[in-house]
Amino acid sequence: MNHSLLFHTPSSPSSPLLFPCSQFTNSILFTRSTRNSLTGRRRYRISIARSIAENATQQSTAVNSEVFGGKKELTGIRLLAEGLSPPVRLVSSVVIVAGALAAGYGLGYRIGGSRNTGLGGAVVLGTVGSAVVYSLNSCVPEVAAVNLHNFVASSDDPGALKREDIEGIVKKHGVSKQDEAFKAEVCDLYSRFVSSVLPPGSENLQGNEVETIMKFKTALDIDDPDAAAVHMEIGRRIFRQRLETGDRDADIEQRRAFQKLIYVSTLVFGEASIFLLPWKRVFKVTDAQVEVAVRDNAQRLYALELKLVGRDIDEHQLVRLREANLQYRLSDELAADMFREHTRKLVEENISKALDILKSRTRAARGTTEVVEELDEILAFNNLLMSLSKHPEAEHFASGVGPVSLIGGEYDGDRKIDDLKLLYRAYVAESLAGGHLEENKLVSLNHLKNIFGLGKREAEAIMLEVTSKVYRRRLAQAVSSSDLEAADSKASFLQNLCDELHFDPQKASEIHEEIYRQKLQQSVADGELKEEDVAMLLRLRVMLCIPQSTVEAAHADICGSLFEKVVRDAIASGVDGYDADVRASVRKAAHGLRLTREAAMAIASKAVRKIFINYIQRSRAAGSRTEAARELKKMIAFNTLVVTELVADIKGEPTDITSQELVKEEEKLVDEEEEWESLQTLRKTRPSEELAAKLGRPGQTEITLKDHLPERDRTDLYKTYLLFCLTGEVTNIPFGAQITTKKDNSEYLLLNQLGGILGLTGKEIVEVHRSLAEKAFRQQAEVILADGKLTKDKIEQLNEVQKQVGLPAEYAQKVTKSITRTKMAAAIETAISQGRLDIKQIWELKEANVELDSMISESLRENLFKKTVDEIFSSGTGEFDNEEVYEKIPSDLIINAEKAKGVVHELARTRLSNSLIQAVALLRQRNDKGVVSSLNDMLACDKAVPAEPLSWEVPQELPDLFTIYLKSDAAPEKLSRLQYLLGVSDSTAAALREMGDRGLFDTDDNDDFGLPNF
Repeated sequence: MNHSLLFHTPSSPSSPLLFPCSQFTNSILFTRSTRNSLTGRRRYRISIARSIAENATQQSTAVNSEVFGGKKELTGIRLLAEGLSPPVRLVSSVVIVAGALAAGYGLGYRIGGSRNTGLGGAVVLGTVGSAVVYSLNSCVPEVAAVNLHNFVASSDDPGALKREDIEGIVKKHGVSKQDEAFKAEVCDLYSRFVSSVLPPGSENLQGNEVETIMKFKTALDIDDPDAAAVHMEIGRRIFRQRLETGDRDADIEQRRAFQKLIYVSTLVFGEASIFLLPWKRVFKVTDAQVEVAVRDNAQRLYALELKLVGRDIDEHQLVRLREANLQYRLSDELAADMFREHTRKLVEENISKALDILKSRTRAARGTTEVVEELDEILAFNNLLMSLSKHPEAEHFASGVGPVSLIGGEYDGDRKIDDLKLLYRAYVAESLAGGHLEENKLVSLNHLKNIFGLGKREAEAIMLEVTSKVYRRRLAQAVSSSDLEAADSKASFLQNLCDELHFDPQKASEIHEEIYRQKLQQSVADGELKEEDVAMLLRLRVMLCIPQSTVEAAHADICGSLFEKVVRDAIASGVDGYDADVRASVRKAAHGLRLTREAAMAIASKAVRKIFINYIQRSRAAGSRTEAARELKKMIAFNTLVVTELVADIKGEPTDITSQELVKEEEKLVDEEEEWESLQTLRKTRPSEELAAKLGRPGQTEITLKDHLPERDRTDLYKTYLLFCLTGEVTNIPFGAQITTKKDNSEYLLLNQLGGILGLTGKEIVEVHRSLAEKAFRQQAEVILADGKLTKDKIEQLNEVQKQVGLPAEYAQKVTKSITRTKMAAAIETAISQGRLDIKQIWELKEANVELDSMISESLRENLFKKTVDEIFSSGTGEFDNEEVYEKIPSDLIINAEKAKGVVHELARTRLSNSLIQAVALLRQRNDKGVVSSLNDMLACDKAVPAEPLSWEVPQELPDLFTIYLKSDAAPEKLSRLQYLLGVSDSTAAALREMGDRGLFDTDDNDDFGLPNF
């Protein structure tokens, strides 16, 4: 906070004092303060006397008498009054008044000669005597004040002033402490004393100011309101001096002086300071600013107390710190922070000293020992604080007692963490200097880690680094002295060694592996592992208890890297460079490095596959199929001439396999795939004895790309070369022409080897050949079956094409069926959409085993069903078969029965009303046959969805409809249902039956036709 806020300009610089003492002190203090500001009056401080009995370093405060000014002299009547005691002064007053009266009476009587003149003279002289007596008694308080001033000023130690001394002066002169002159002197003395006790603005409080002021205040017996007025007046004086000063430094000093006055005044008056010291109202300061002043000064005083605390802190010091904390009104949180900061600085001193020793270029032999001593001192101090924090009386100790932490200090940061790690490493090294780690050292290391603020991983890394070196040293000693080799249980020996060092056995195993790897690296430096090296490594493995899996991994890594280099060199030699010398080096490395066949093959496979991938990438980047096939042919040649020899050298096998063996191997594959032998391209990949003898040894198939390329990529590469074998090599010539050069069947043998390199199985290869044959057959079959009709001639053409491409008859039939089905489906959908196909034809197609669901879409089948139902409702027969419409037709059309039923109901409701309208229209046209047909349609709709009786706006027409239907010789049940639907009563129906067809239209010549009303 900016402390300038403590010095807001008051609204009225001349604000009146609030307390009785102010009327005396105002002029006195203002005059003295003005004089001090002009003349630079010297401030006198309380001198500190040494107390020999308690502590030679402690000092008590003593104020020089010059603080209160020189002695005051009495003159005139004041001098007389000073010599008279109260009884004598009383008697003297009586005597003076009586004498004056008597003298006046006598003088008046003598002059006037009468009694009246005598009384007048007595009155005159009595008045004079009374005035003298009044003057004598009225100056007594001033005399007492002067005597008080002279007594205090002449005192060698005003701080030792007692209340009895003041009481003695009051009794001596018989005055009251409330006399204005006496009270003014008391306030002046108190003001001078307080001003002298408070240090200048640039100096800090010493801690004894409050006690000294309170003791002097008690001795003067000044009331709290009067004393508070003095403090407020001192504040005004400081404020005026700040206004008069133009120097920035002086302004800062006055601010600090004002803060110290607020703090000391608050402690002097305690809780009463809230209403006795109106800082906020008079000086316009806030409560927060007052709290800042109290806090800052309390911190400075508490810091003085902390300076007396060293690394040998005890319970008594902590109790005194707690008392000081309460006395200075410092919050427990701030006190705790200051205590931790003090302990941190003490520790930082040790750290700085240790670092200076550690980094010194001229470090003596005891340098490391001195560093450890400094760290031990830190640990001892930390342990002391931890034990004190657990003390039974810890609540009476200073706040903040606990383990030391460097957080927030000089060594809290990334820049200093490396220095702390150096110290921690030095302490770890010293703890392990004897070759073992004691439990107490382990605890100390944990405490030191917490003090330095090191993370768990950082500390463990340092411990591992140092402990690993010590473990290696101890292990080397055990091996050189044969103690390890002579041990009955080498595992127990190593475990005990780890226990002594508190070393992780897993880390020890890693060191053992590293040692074994180093020895193995040295042994194979010449490219070969000799017998004596093998024996030495076996002995080392037994002593260090190294697992077999670890040994194999080390050999695979170290020996494998050497073998990999040999393999890479052999492969880099190329097709022409893989000669006898290269083969010898491969055989030597494969067997001399003691690698297992599996490990050697894994290394070789990795290197070979990289070459294969390069060939494949160049093939994919080729601009034409011919160029892509050339790259694949190079890969096949590389596999045959280099990789095959390499695999044989690694295995130690001979390379001369006869052509008969090759033919036998191929015959086995042929036996497994006899059903596909109709594929000419596949049959050509099986070499004959003559062709096998011509081409020589086949390529290896152990190193493949099966697990390194997706199946689709591998089949695409195989298909590319297969198409090359089918089409031949295409050569571009000028004028855009091309020349195709056919190859012999040797290309198919290379295709077979390509399948082995790609890791394709027999089924996958067959599938590629079949897909190409099927594709060729489909292209020609679609031309033959363009019209979708399969005739005898077309079947013969298709069989001829099948034989040409070598596609099995089963797959040829599937292709033919697929084409015809597609053509037929298109024709059927066209016929349905054009209305040329009805349900009867659908039944015929179903009898011909046509799959309707695959040829006709569901929407078309639903439309066909709707059309069929609509034809039933408009057929004019009046018949409706529920089983046929609801079950058979939906089943034949393969549509949902419930959905079909909903369609029927919807159509029936619509057609019912339409049929009545149509019947009335035909009635008016006198078309009896049409009327009967429409009424039959209405009855059919009623069978599908039973309806209620219908209404019509011209009711007379309904009986006419019934009459016409009656003449049609319809079935009785239909007549009965029609009578119900038309709402014709039984009597009307009977009458109409009797009338026959007599004059049906003669009675109704009305041309106004109504509309149905439902």
